[in-house]
Amino acid sequence: MDVLLPADKRNFGQLQEQIAAEYLIARGLKLLLTNFQCRLGEIDLIMRDDDTLVFVEVRYRRSNKFGSAVESVNYRKQTRLLRCAQYYLVSHNLSDKLPCRFDILGLSPEQNNHKGSQPSAVVTPHIEWLKNAFGS
Repeated sequence: MDVLLPADKRNFGQLQEQIAAEYLIARGLKLLLTNFQCRLGEIDLIMRDDDTLVFVEVRYRRSNKFGSAVESVNYRKQTRLLRCAQYYLVSHNLSDKLPCRFDILGLSPEQNNHKGSQPSAVVTPHIEWLKNAFGS
């Protein structure tokens, strides 16, 4: 099993967030901000989908052995995201101006069922997009 050092984990996480942003942009969303941080937590991506502000949690899982990437966003994480989003809305004077939603984008390695095929240097992840995953 490969062990990633903290700097490698951070770089890998940033790569997954970049893949997620590109995936959502290709589907019509507009990227506003990445990695919004406050004392209450962090929001990976903040985007617009027409007139809706979308807070996106990006998760990566190497396997589904203990649940999918999307399923890993538990109640505690949802609560932190909600509070962080509320802080963002208040600090940007947007609390009553836009409808909002919370999406989860789960990434995992693409399952390759073709035995004997050449491994690719670029691995395209399997992406699961759960729109409006939870709310306040």
